[in-house]
Amino acid sequence: MAESTVATKKVTFIITRQDKPDAQAYSETFEIPYRPNMNVISALMEIQRNPVTAEGKKTTPVVWDSNCLEEVCGACSMVINGKPRQACSALIDQLEQPIRLEPMRTFPVVRDLVINRERMFSALKKVKAWIPIDGTYDLGPGPRMAETKRQWAYELSKCMTCGVCLEACPNVNDRNSFIGPAAISQVRLFNAHPTGEMNMDERLEALMEDGGIEGCGNSQNCVRSCPKGIPLTTSIAAMNRDTTKLLFKKWLGM
Repeated sequence: MAESTVATKKVTFIITRQDKPDAQAYSETFEIPYRPNMNVISALMEIQRNPVTAEGKKTTPVVWDSNCLEEVCGACSMVINGKPRQACSALIDQLEQPIRLEPMRTFPVVRDLVINRERMFSALKKVKAWIPIDGTYDLGPGPRMAETKRQWAYELSKCMTCGVCLEACPNVNDRNSFIGPAAISQVRLFNAHPTGEMNMDERLEALMEDGGIEGCGNSQNCVRSCPKGIPLTTSIAAMNRDTTKLLFKKWLGM
């Protein structure tokens, strides 16, 4: 009897679609057979195999991004029932129906649920979120990092540039150039590295420019929404302190 109930159970999706970047958005409703342990990605795959709406209308397959399917790559970010999150870890059994899927509107929409994260990657370039090296030859072992520092730095390194923190932040929008919490946290990570700290002031100066750390309104939505539990507000506070120190040093001519 239980197996028969599962076989007839349906899952309803209301998906916001957009055929191209400058096209008008619209919604389509889909119904697919329920299976135990489904996630949003497996449901989208089901819709892709048979792109027919709940009204029986044949349509184009829904387009989305995904890669690792284990909440590591950050590619499958979307707004699920009003909350930005990863589709691979969104289990159907834990979602209220109908399940509403929308693209993250902080970023330009490419098509359907696919977005352009160029804003996020440009921010990482601006703050030089990498460790510079002198050539590609073997320089031997690098300087050691204290274990206490390594432990909290590892938490910051979990960032997968998924964009969820930017979507949740009310200060990141198309009306301003705020760099966003992810890039600020990466400045803290690379400034803590024994080699990366040689470019510390350069990164902090990038945060002091227009659209930098002053754009944070301390809403704390970012830390609540981060799927990896990264202490983003702690990083923002630390970088606020470091940029202030650098500012005073410049004033004093140090």
